[in-house]
Amino acid sequence: MTINAGSQSHGATDHNCSEDISSVTIVMMSQDELRSGSSMVKPRVVETNEGIQEEFTVEVYDKMQRHLRDRGWIETDQIIKSGITEGVALEIGPGPGYLGLEWLKKTEATRLIGLEISPKMIDVAEKNARGYGFETKVKYVQGDAQKMPFEDNFFDGAFTNGSLHEWSEPTRILNELFRVLKPGGKYFVSDMRRDMSPFMKWFMRRVTKPKEIRPGLTSSINASYTVEELESILKKTDLSGYEVKKLTMGFVLTGTKDIRLKSTLN
Repeated sequence: MTINAGSQSHGATDHNCSEDISSVTIVMMSQDELRSGSSMVKPRVVETNEGIQEEFTVEVYDKMQRHLRDRGWIETDQIIKSGITEGVALEIGPGPGYLGLEWLKKTEATRLIGLEISPKMIDVAEKNARGYGFETKVKYVQGDAQKMPFEDNFFDGAFTNGSLHEWSEPTRILNELFRVLKPGGKYFVSDMRRDMSPFMKWFMRRVTKPKEIRPGLTSSINASYTVEELESILKKTDLSGYEVKKLTMGFVLTGTKDIRLKSTLN
C-alpha cells in the first residue's frame, strides 16, 4: 500500500492529536526510544506488488489520500524543489492521482503519464483528474513498472512516493526508470523507512484516516527499506550521482540522468 510519508510536514496536526502526543506517548516509551527508536530493526516483511485492487480498499485509500492532500501532507513541493518542473513527467504508482495532479496544478505547460498496475485505481485517478479539469494533461496507463511500456529517453522527469516497498524487483524498476528518462532528466523517489522510531510509527497510525486503512499502513511500514538497504540496492542499478536523504519517517532519493550519456543512448 502506498503511503505519503516522505514529507516532514506531518508535524502540523489537530489539537486532539497534540494532546495525545504529550499525555500518552511518554507513558508508552522511554525518552531513549523517542529519540532513536529500537536498536533492533526487524526483518523486512514483503508486501504485495499487485497494487490495491478491491473496490472497498480503493475507495478507502482514495479517502485517505484526499485527506493527506487537504492537509498539505503530500510531497508535491519537494518534487518541484528537486527540479522536476517542466515537460512530460512519469509518475510510478499514482494510486488515486493526487500527488501528480497537484504537481500539474503547481507547474506550467507540463504533462503527466501515470503508470499504475491496478485498473480500479486508474478508474479513480481518471475521475479525480476530471475533477481537476486535467483530462488533457494526464494519461494513466495500466502496466508493470518492471517492464515499462515507454520508449527510451522519453520523460523529462520521473517521481514516485510510497511505492518502492511494494516493488518485488526494485533494481529492475529503477533501471527502467533510468532507461525511460531523457539524459539530464531528474528523478524523485520517496518512501517510509522501517527503522523509524516507535514514536513516529505510533504518530503515523494516529493521524492516518480513515482508520480502516491503518492495518495497511502497518504492513507498508514493515515492508519498507532502511537507508542502508536502499543504498545496497542502488549499487546494483544503472543510476549514478544520486543522493539519499534520511528523513524522520522515511527517505528521499533524488538524482539526474547523466547528460553525458546522450551521445551513447541516442
